[in-house]
Amino acid sequence: MTIELGLMLTGMLVVGFLSQWLAWRVKLPAILFLLLAGIVLGPVTGLLQPDKMLGELLFPLVSLAVAVILFEGSLTLRFHELRGIGGAVRGLVSYGAVVALLLLALCVHWIAGVRWEIAWLFGALTCVTGPTVIAPMLRTLRPTERIANTLRWEGIIIDPLGALFAVLIFEAIVSRQEGHTIGVFVVTVLCGALIGTLAALLLGFLLRRQLVPEYLQNYATLAMVLFAFSLSNTLTHESGLLAVTIMGIALGNMRNVHMDDILDFKENLTTLLVSGLFILLAARLPWPLPHGMLWAGIVVFLVAQFAIRPFTAMLATMGSGLTWRERALIAWVAPRGIVAASVSALFALRLGELGLEGAEALVPLVFILIIGTVVLQSATARPLAIWLKVAEPEPRGVLVFGSDAVARAVGQALKEEDVRVMLADDDWDGIRRARMEGLPTFYGNPASPHAERHLDLTGLGRLLAMSTHRERNTLACVHYRQEFGREKVYRLRNLSPDENTERVALADNLLAPPLFDEQMTHARFAELLARGWRIKSTTLSSTFDWPNFIEQYGSDSVLLFGVEEKGTLRVASAKRELEPRPGWTVIVLVPPAGK
Repeated sequence: MTIELGLMLTGMLVVGFLSQWLAWRVKLPAILFLLLAGIVLGPVTGLLQPDKMLGELLFPLVSLAVAVILFEGSLTLRFHELRGIGGAVRGLVSYGAVVALLLLALCVHWIAGVRWEIAWLFGALTCVTGPTVIAPMLRTLRPTERIANTLRWEGIIIDPLGALFAVLIFEAIVSRQEGHTIGVFVVTVLCGALIGTLAALLLGFLLRRQLVPEYLQNYATLAMVLFAFSLSNTLTHESGLLAVTIMGIALGNMRNVHMDDILDFKENLTTLLVSGLFILLAARLPWPLPHGMLWAGIVVFLVAQFAIRPFTAMLATMGSGLTWRERALIAWVAPRGIVAASVSALFALRLGELGLEGAEALVPLVFILIIGTVVLQSATARPLAIWLKVAEPEPRGVLVFGSDAVARAVGQALKEEDVRVMLADDDWDGIRRARMEGLPTFYGNPASPHAERHLDLTGLGRLLAMSTHRERNTLACVHYRQEFGREKVYRLRNLSPDENTERVALADNLLAPPLFDEQMTHARFAELLARGWRIKSTTLSSTFDWPNFIEQYGSDSVLLFGVEEKGTLRVASAKRELEPRPGWTVIVLVPPAGK
């Protein structure tokens, strides 16, 4: 039995990784592949039987996993950021969400015939979109900046708020089901809120005073989250989820508490938990579904997609300043995600234990809505955005970090070949000169929080870190790996290869591929420009190919970029040499004429 259990758990990890990897490759939300994998392993083939495999451990394990997921999600709600969001986002996460909850509850009650308790819970869970499903969809959708910001902030803010609201409704249902009075419900809510707040204050105090060493901070946070969850559940039944949600919101809004490393750890842990949890929960789905539930779920999905979301989105964005085209795309995109799937499964388990009639219908209805919205919107959102003329161009442009003579020369050469360029730097003198030369600029560090809110990355797909500051180049490269991908980030060396000894070298995992040839550094590039070298662009042909170009301009010429016939930009790197072909436009640093 031990070997079988170990093998099944290991197999779930492997399948979870493959699902996450496939989602990354095709740029779709991972939840889709995780749920489909669980359905195949469970109801379809019968290879995975969670109840038989885990027995009495199933509910505690699911509860603890959901507690960590809710805590991680609630950490991202920052109250100070609510002041900077637009009217459209405020409408979507306030009265728009309430209207969506009411309409979804009415819809599922009338169509699926579930009890009002289940209907209200369904509405609270499915009026929520989340950043884990919105982010990969936006990478594929690539809408205009205003649409992307609206959808992204809606997911970030409503994710923890929706979880909090769903937990409160769940507490009310449990209290009523167990015959408790309103007073017991209020005590349950107050106990969960108090324990969550106290746990956040204690952990914040320890972190702020540095009483916990850095290498133990993630451990301490995880232990405190699970302790608060368990303690709250012990003192007042079913208040643990509320406690960890309040704890995350309180901790995320504390001053002088650095949460970046903890957030990274929680995101990685959540990825692991979500991968295993969703496979496990999808494998528990009964097949065939309860009578009429499949068709009822499909009808609920269609009504939610084609009626409820358009109505609530149009209502919430009225008077926001968005065009009707932008509002139409926002009304179409609302995929459901992690909170809806994980919390619904946990609630269904608990309500089933309490004997609430119809509790078994909650998970199939939620899962059908999740799969339906993710599949349909992923397939249709990009064509719809193009048809509505609210899609940004292909990300072929270049973000250049730097504004000195080298960066300006490279930016100008790329701009002349119709490559979108943006120079970003906090050197005002360099930015001023770039503006005078007609180059698009951003004044500020491109890796700063200010840049995250104000730097327009529309159409940009690569980073060239070319400033004179080696460490800041590295920081920018690490920052933009997540945005553009590791293979789309480059740096111009600030030290020559023979100076790059172990004493001054940075760790390999921090370094992006070096630009241009093996000997090129920022100082050498600037020196060559000062000596009269220039950047020249030439379109190659069958009669004047790359060898002919080298023969005419000299073997010392340095190939910088190549632009294919279709407009695709190729970057020359010391780790990946380009082989220019006829039809390409080459951008080359060439010596002065006659040299």
